[in-house]
Amino acid sequence: MAPVPGSPVNLSDVETDVLGLPYERHTIDLGTDDEGPVVATLVRRRAETPSRRAVLYVHGFTDYFFQTHLADFFVERGWDFYALDLRKYGRSLLPHQTPNFCRSITEYFPELDESARIIRSVDGHDQMLVVAHSTGGLITSLWSHARQGQGLVDGLFLNSPFFDFNSPWLLRRPVMSTIIATTGKRDPYRKIPVPPLGLYGESLHSEHRGEWTYDLAWKPLMGFPVTAGWLAAIRRGQQRLQRGLQIDAPVMVACSTRTFRGKEWNDDTALTDAVLDVDHIVKYAPRLGRRVTIARFDGGMHDLTLSGKDVRAELFREMARWVDAFVPARDTPSIEVPTAPEDRADDITSATA
Repeated sequence: MAPVPGSPVNLSDVETDVLGLPYERHTIDLGTDDEGPVVATLVRRRAETPSRRAVLYVHGFTDYFFQTHLADFFVERGWDFYALDLRKYGRSLLPHQTPNFCRSITEYFPELDESARIIRSVDGHDQMLVVAHSTGGLITSLWSHARQGQGLVDGLFLNSPFFDFNSPWLLRRPVMSTIIATTGKRDPYRKIPVPPLGLYGESLHSEHRGEWTYDLAWKPLMGFPVTAGWLAAIRRGQQRLQRGLQIDAPVMVACSTRTFRGKEWNDDTALTDAVLDVDHIVKYAPRLGRRVTIARFDGGMHDLTLSGKDVRAELFREMARWVDAFVPARDTPSIEVPTAPEDRADDITSATA
């Protein structure tokens, strides 16, 4: 049973995060499911000066928040930074749980709703930019669509969102979707053999070929096992997105220019998206809403924020320009549109009518 939505946050529940100060975290009680108690974790880092603008970051599959340089970027620009570790991921993964498991994308909506409530109603922000990666991009797209008209999301920045499976068409055709759905319902915890994430993991972690240090218990190199229930949930979510959404906030979709196609390590592994097909991302991005910007980065990895130094710099510059243009501060002067000659003629006609 889930707790009463919108319960006041007990400030005594806020503690220092595993990243250390200035990062704090609050555990969100989500009741129980068939495996037992369920929680999510909201991490917070405040800007140096009080801010009414906030970023909410949501991670991908086999992932959790550890990208402190992303927080640095926003905090230095005057935003308070929040990151949500979803149920059964990272900080929120409990010993009795199947890692990353869900039966429906909508299972994540309660922690997103509660995070938005804390950010806006409890901490007093009047702007919220959602930044999400991979599976988090799929989840937050569907959530933003479901919450349209409520004024929760002021902008959505998607980093290599998971809009389709990187697999041959034969495995993505309708009959396979039916098989996946049936298996996911009958035997949701059944493990499904899929290609491991080993090469991508190697390209990231500092103990292998990468430059990043993170907890391999929460983000193992080979990835967590994929279950039938999770697979069916993701496929249903993708199909809903592919039919078209109506997100009422501006969206930016960012991805690499190339997909990695090899099975063994080579120099391209760290210069391409080694997880998703970037052409799928570009294909479905326009279906998110009416205001969608697409940016592609040569040399970008699957998580663009973990790409090489030059690509990261380009990504952050582009993100800054987009945020300034589409999610400006509330006190930014509105753009004055010059009157065209035709408009003046219409005004004269109306005045003399």
